[in-house]
Amino acid sequence: MSLLAINSVAQANELDDLVQTSARIRDKVDLGTQLVGAGITHSHMGYVSEEGISQQAMIDSTDVTSYNQALAGMAAFSPYGDAQTFLEDKADQEIVLMNQVIDTFTEAVVAISTVIEVADMAENAQTPNEQEDVQVYVEQNYEALQIDQTDVDTYNQSLDSIETHANNAGAYIGVSQNKEATQFLQDGAASNNSTFFDATLVYDRNQQWVKVGWLSGNATAVFINGSDAFNLDLYVSEEDVFFAGENSEYYFSSPANYYEGQQ
Repeated sequence: MSLLAINSVAQANELDDLVQTSARIRDKVDLGTQLVGAGITHSHMGYVSEEGISQQAMIDSTDVTSYNQALAGMAAFSPYGDAQTFLEDKADQEIVLMNQVIDTFTEAVVAISTVIEVADMAENAQTPNEQEDVQVYVEQNYEALQIDQTDVDTYNQSLDSIETHANNAGAYIGVSQNKEATQFLQDGAASNNSTFFDATLVYDRNQQWVKVGWLSGNATAVFINGSDAFNLDLYVSEEDVFFAGENSEYYFSSPANYYEGQQ
């Protein structure tokens, strides 16, 4: 179950608990009031009720404890949901999707790994004899060394999808870690009389914002380029991107590095 679904269930349970426990006592008070009214009426008319009928309206210790616990639970209740949890859950969903596509990308790299082998051989062939070895190897393994356009298309498409999911997740997590930004979104839910449970979330790379769409049809957005009051700039340079990639665990253990290391 997703974090947002868990949070939604918890929110519903807190309110449901209060509804159920308070209604139980309310209904018993109503019965008790009826019994008192009946007692007043029947005592003057000469009628007698069944012995112990008042037990139906008794409020027991379990009723009291359950109701007081429900009251305490309402301290954590938010009718609009929680902005930070909403953002983190959406980021988690994007990371799950990214990891699925990474598997596809890795398979595509394995499928076209012969290119890496050929590139290394060709680059290292400095003497005529070495260059002849490359020519012979390619001639003898021509069929096996060819790559399929379908595998290349899968490689390109998966790389594009990974970038999209990674950026979505990064944008959502970045906003979730800014208290002022999450409070702004929380206020947006209240002002639109809407909840995060029914909201949509998008990262728009053209507008450079993270936008929450409300059921009311309105939206609340936070810029992530440092241009608004939150001064939230989540963008990194191209150099930073490749530095992080070159030093990542995935890069060190990737099929591309494995095949390159065989040369």
